[in-house]
Amino acid sequence: MEENDDVSETPNTHDQTNDQISADDSQEALTKVTGMYKDWFLDYASYVILERAVPAIEDGFKPVQRRIMHALKELDDGRYNKVANVVGHTMQYHPHGDASIADAMVQLGQKDILIDTQGNWGNILTGDGAAASRYIEARLSKFALEVVFSPKITEWQLSYDGRKKEPVNLPVKFPLLLAQGAEGIAVGLSTKILPHNFNELIDASIKHLKGQRFNLFPDFPTAGIIDVGNYNDGLRGGKIRVRARISHFDKNTLVINEIPYGTNTSTLIDSILKANDKGKIKIKKIEDNTAAEVEILVHLPSGISPDKTIDALYAFTACESSISPLGCIIEDNKPIFIGVTEMLQRSTDYTVELLQAELKIQLGELEEQWHFASLERIFIENRIYRDIEEEETWEGVILAIDKGLKPFTAHLKRAVTEEDIVRLTEIRIKRISKFDLDKAQQHLDNLEEKIAEVKHNLAHLTEFAINYFKGLKERYGKGRERKSEIKIFDDIEATKVVIRNTKLYVNREEGFVGTSLKRDEYVTDCSDIDDIIVFTKNGQMTVTKVDSKTFVGKGIIHVAVFKKKDKRTIYNMIYKDGKGGPSYVKRFNVSGVTRDKPYDLTNGKAGSDVLYFSANPNGEAEVVTILLRQVGSVKKLKWDLDFADVLIKGRASKGNIVTKYSVKRIELKEKGVSTLKPRKIWFDDIVQRLNVDGRGELLGEFKGDDLLLVATQRGTVKTIAPDLSVRFDADMIVLEKWNPDKPLSAIYYEGEKERYYIKRFLIENESKEEVIISEHPKSVLELVSTDWRPVVELEFVKRRGKEAKPNQTVNLEEFISVKGIKAMGNQLTSDKLKSVNALDPLPYEEPEVHETEDIEVIDEEDVIPDDKRPTDKKEKSDDKKGDSDQPTLF
Repeated sequence: MEENDDVSETPNTHDQTNDQISADDSQEALTKVTGMYKDWFLDYASYVILERAVPAIEDGFKPVQRRIMHALKELDDGRYNKVANVVGHTMQYHPHGDASIADAMVQLGQKDILIDTQGNWGNILTGDGAAASRYIEARLSKFALEVVFSPKITEWQLSYDGRKKEPVNLPVKFPLLLAQGAEGIAVGLSTKILPHNFNELIDASIKHLKGQRFNLFPDFPTAGIIDVGNYNDGLRGGKIRVRARISHFDKNTLVINEIPYGTNTSTLIDSILKANDKGKIKIKKIEDNTAAEVEILVHLPSGISPDKTIDALYAFTACESSISPLGCIIEDNKPIFIGVTEMLQRSTDYTVELLQAELKIQLGELEEQWHFASLERIFIENRIYRDIEEEETWEGVILAIDKGLKPFTAHLKRAVTEEDIVRLTEIRIKRISKFDLDKAQQHLDNLEEKIAEVKHNLAHLTEFAINYFKGLKERYGKGRERKSEIKIFDDIEATKVVIRNTKLYVNREEGFVGTSLKRDEYVTDCSDIDDIIVFTKNGQMTVTKVDSKTFVGKGIIHVAVFKKKDKRTIYNMIYKDGKGGPSYVKRFNVSGVTRDKPYDLTNGKAGSDVLYFSANPNGEAEVVTILLRQVGSVKKLKWDLDFADVLIKGRASKGNIVTKYSVKRIELKEKGVSTLKPRKIWFDDIVQRLNVDGRGELLGEFKGDDLLLVATQRGTVKTIAPDLSVRFDADMIVLEKWNPDKPLSAIYYEGEKERYYIKRFLIENESKEEVIISEHPKSVLELVSTDWRPVVELEFVKRRGKEAKPNQTVNLEEFISVKGIKAMGNQLTSDKLKSVNALDPLPYEEPEVHETEDIEVIDEEDVIPDDKRPTDKKEKSDDKKGDSDQPTLF
């Protein structure tokens, strides 16, 4: 009844029934699709992983690569074959289109290991593609013929259509997978094995066979500079950083000679142009002169720092990239994840197994040759062939020969078989008639020597494998030296190298800052990735990102680009604590804050007010005059306050009390000098950069006007500011703090006169790089000394038929006086020199430099009592109005 009632209440029973049937059918169909999807997708995923995307550990090939190599071997006659012909031949084994085979073959050919190419095979540097398959040709390289193929130890299987036989794996006797690298995306997994250096792989294989440890790092055909600190043996989670090699072409031009792996000159130039369009870097134009070698010239506008531009290219363009390796290979028809160390160990062990199998086959063949050669000698020497003259049947012939051989076969290593006897009957009469017993014995002796050698190699298999690898390196290692330089990279902060591509404005009264407030007060140039720091009259501080317009609070007294971890910018501040409270003075730096979080620099009382504020990029401490209102019995209404007497503390410190009375105004009396100690600067030879973190060699303590002295092997000297962004050339030979009064001594070979010269000079032009040797192409700088009283030892070349001239010691201070930097100098000697060696300098006491003692930056509290406050200092004339460094007065 319930069913009937339901039906009667349903407006359209027929429609509901059809809908229910359709739903049931859909549910049933969905179940079938799920089962089908589960089985079919698993089959598809397995096929893609095993047969297309991931290489095998045994030979390092993907199936298409293996079939291309097999086709090339079948076609090999020593001459080049059209790639189209090779592709067509490969299609007998590879059930895919010709385009995929041709692409795979071009990639193999571009690796320049297995295939000897002819024609336009593309360019990995520029990204240009190869010509059509009908135009380019290929054949197997000598290395491939020696290392990849060995039919007697190859396991074979039927091709996809059953008409041909193809190798299951090629017997590759070399870590080819690591030499070529491999990349593939399968279903549910991928692989990315980076290429490694040919010679280093051989060296590592030898070390493994000797039981020694080894390290393997990638080496790319595009060269470049790589940081392998996080390589992680090529396993998941590892990463290497790759950089282009960028150097100075001239003072306004950079040159890129090597590019990162995975990019090409076209994509690299596009990334540079995009960064320029976005204002991250600033360039004038780019020239691409790449042919066989990379040469990209980046021309810079005048006034742009080449060193900062190099850092910016690494930070904002494809000149630096990260590569994440992933070592996935096929073993026993299963994908496994292993590191490059284990890959090489397995490959080397597999090579030893292959060499052993070849030796065993070779031993068996030699023993068979020796066996038959011995039978042949017995058969002919004892004239057993005459015993068959009377025999009329084949069986009789066989029995007669067997009977005739028996008295002479005791020394043979195996029994004589019917096949051996049949072979004896096939010997021609001409061979029997010309048989030479001595030659036969000589042949047997030669075979026995070869057998003994093969047995020795089998008994000393590891030593044989080591010699095999050494032979490969000797025959094929020339010209395969490492291309990518391994180096530890310095971290580049984008905010420090980005070009200031926009302008920052402020509306102090309404409390807005931004790049779109062009009608308001200009502050500074900035970039769109900068942070800015803002201080307001009520003692609030905020750090926010540059934007078109941002409200930060009314009454802005200071705004600037914020430098993270900057401990040398010191803020001097005097504030009133609440409406009727006392005034405090404080000095602090801001090295790190939370963005967009307001910080209160006062005690937080209502009515607090900033009376004086200044920002000092090098910790300067000025002198100000405090003027009080005349209230009640206050006698001293005016005195000076020197910020140098106030210690630098954290931004949250309360500060030192100035006065409990009402301040009328504060006037700047005297600009200050830095109260910070000179900055210690180190040079890190590993990354070739300056730092203040204590890494490397200490160069000294630097004040604001101190400079560095730089000399290079190409014969140049210059002085530069100790900017942490400066990059140094590889041929730098002198880097130290510059003393303007200390002369430099240089010994050089003058190419035109073919004599050695010595000169001593002072650097006259601080802002210019000077060449201190002649421009003759054969002129070479031998030695540069920055000692006060240098001494050198001259070692002379031995003259033919005469004794060598004894070494001579020269005091350079006595030999020549200090002259101009352009002077040629004096001839050091007319004899040919073998070497010039610097000796310990003569003692010298540098003159003392008396300087005022700098105040150290510390974080301790120091309260200045009212009765000990410094007063009545000698007044100096006020600074001029409108000075850009003028502090804010209230």
